Amino acid sequence: MPKEHPDHHDAELVLRVYELRREAVMRQSRQELLGTFWPRSYEEVLTLTKPTHPLNCAFRQVGSYWEMVYGMVRHGIVHPEYFMESNGEGLFLYARVAPYLVQYRAEISPAAFRNAEWVATETATGRRLFDVFTARVKARLESR
Repeated sequence: MPKEHPDHHDAELVLRVYELRREAVMRQSRQELLGTFWPRSYEEVLTLTKPTHPLNCAFRQVGSYWEMVYGMVRHGIVHPEYFMESNGEGLFLYARVAPYLVQYRAEISPAAFRNAEWVATETATGRRLFDVFTARVKARLESR
């Protein structure tokens, strides 16, 4: 059951999540992946899963990081709306892979992006952010 109100424990988790995003390797992975990964097809997502792909490590690190922290929201460890106010970046990645998730889950990982999907559909802030990011992805792909 989600928490009714955020408390100092929620604030501590939000700050810790922020600190972890600032770690050098994580920051580089986020920059590389979110700056260059704009898939137009399932095949482009699938290619990223190959160990030899230059963005494979970044994809695994960033994707698993956001799944971990969104899991805290999904399982009621942190107040959902409070947490999502400052942690929407993972939904920007999710918006890029969402069009291909059915096939990705069938062929690669049945549990892929389950926590991101949950915050994108079950929290008001997550829904708003996902809509914004989906529109940005669409606009970016149409401009290329």
